Amino acid sequence: MLTRAEVERFVMALTGLDASVDDAERIAQLSALEAVKGAVAAAQARVSVELWASRVAADAARGVPLEHRGDGVAEEIALARHESPSRGATHLGLARALVLDLPQTMAHLAAGRISEWAATMVHQATVVLEPGDRRTVDARLAADLPLLSDAQAGAAARGAAHVVDPASAVRRVRAAMADRRVTMRPAPDCMAQVTAFLPAALGMAVYSALSAAADSVRAGGGDDRGRGEVMADTLVERITGQKQASDVPVTVNVVMSEASLVAGHDGAGRLQGYGPVPVAVLAQLTRSGKAALRRLYTAPTTGRLVAMDSQARAFPAGLAELIALRDQDCATPFCGAPVRHTDHSVAHRLGGATSFANGQGMCERHNHVKELPGWRTTRLSTHSVSVTTPSGHRYDATAPPPLGWGTRLADEVYSPSEQRCLRLLS
Repeated sequence: MLTRAEVERFVMALTGLDASVDDAERIAQLSALEAVKGAVAAAQARVSVELWASRVAADAARGVPLEHRGDGVAEEIALARHESPSRGATHLGLARALVLDLPQTMAHLAAGRISEWAATMVHQATVVLEPGDRRTVDARLAADLPLLSDAQAGAAARGAAHVVDPASAVRRVRAAMADRRVTMRPAPDCMAQVTAFLPAALGMAVYSALSAAADSVRAGGGDDRGRGEVMADTLVERITGQKQASDVPVTVNVVMSEASLVAGHDGAGRLQGYGPVPVAVLAQLTRSGKAALRRLYTAPTTGRLVAMDSQARAFPAGLAELIALRDQDCATPFCGAPVRHTDHSVAHRLGGATSFANGQGMCERHNHVKELPGWRTTRLSTHSVSVTTPSGHRYDATAPPPLGWGTRLADEVYSPSEQRCLRLLS
């Protein structure tokens, strides 16, 4: 049996992959490494299911209700894989499908004959089927699956699913309808991608309305914007109710020390929920009157946030907003989701103070998970926390440095002047 230590040695050995080969051998190396990726994905799936089954059994022995057995396993898998909790849930769902219901697909993956994404496509195409029907589809695909592209694998699985269970297509549509949503992701160059996952008819209606608006504006002349620009601006105007897209109000959070935005300090500010934005762009926004500037003050020697004021309103007294600005994203390691909840690192019932030092910005999911049995959060410093999972593994996280500071923050005791600033916010 292969041990974890042997796996770790194999990972290190890959750094010494033979480079004194010709191009034909390099192609062969790429192919072999791709097979290794598939085999590793299959091994991770097996380990994930074993962990889940062990945790479910332990929860059952403790009398945990059936619907809550195994809670927290996806989050623990995400931590181990350095990924977000939603990705952890996706990995666990795929693992359970491969191990329990898709043995042929699992065998191809373990042998490196297909990619993890091809296996995912088969899983997604069969997720609404009963276990017996999933195994039937899996068997039908077995011979051809290694010959198909990822997209072809998904199409073949959907086609087989429709034959085995014609009603599955209707159930897929209903499941997709229930999953409709709007998401936002930061994009390069101070842009953002706002995506609406909608039923096809509604999506076409939205696009057609924006397209018609753009055609009308372009036909009228006198507007030098491109068609795509007009569609994007119309979308913003109709959703926000502003007459012009550029009128949408923005609150700009800018970290300040001895340098200032007015003095032309190079660097970046941060749009909460988006990320870093160049100071020059923020300056243009604030000069135009389209943005309210909120200044966040840092200690000169440590870079830690100690105070906040705002041009848009009186000096705020709430710690929650300052904590969210300090942590920037969910404080749980590798999560990266926006801060939705502010809670105690050390629980209030255990004597944890309601303070800037003990506050923790978290996403909704991790704020609930940390209350599950076996999960423990320890505050290491004002900017650092340690998360211990039910399996005993520990993951440390430190809030990113304020913009303009190149390193993570030192774990120093707050000076008297810093403490005075913090008391003003308490």
